[in-house]
Amino acid sequence: MKEGSKYQPVLEFLRGNNQPEVLLTFAEIEALMNNPLPDSARSKRAWWSNRTKGALQASAWMEAGYRVEDVDLDRQRVTFRKPTIKPKVPQVSNTGVWNSELIKALRLHMGLTQAEFAKQLGVRQQTVSEWENGVYEPTRSKSKHLDLVAQTVGFTYEERR
Repeated sequence: MKEGSKYQPVLEFLRGNNQPEVLLTFAEIEALMNNPLPDSARSKRAWWSNRTKGALQASAWMEAGYRVEDVDLDRQRVTFRKPTIKPKVPQVSNTGVWNSELIKALRLHMGLTQAEFAKQLGVRQQTVSEWENGVYEPTRSKSKHLDLVAQTVGFTYEERR
């Protein structure tokens, strides 16, 4: 998310919250942002989708490690929840060994396409595709980068030794 985005305060609020579930009213979100929500947020459930492509608002909760679980347009409130998926990542020298299934799970957790995920990691889209299809695994340095990204977005996994 770009610094100065009107949704930045939502990101910061959620990032600072350690609860697995957060219920906020639209008024509370507007107070955080010091801006009104658009009319579409009040009338269209799709505005609250967990797809980050072209949706700055979704980037706020997704980057904080949350997903929209429920939207109640009548009561004007939304429930954010941290995903409970805990895949097992084998550890070698304190670095995760990322396999195709885990890489895809992380990318989907972030709500990104392969191209968007590749851009975040500084690799080509084809590289992400090859990782996800098991053609080859990420280098040790990219595995460390994946560990950091996973931690940043709240993608939790069980360490397996």
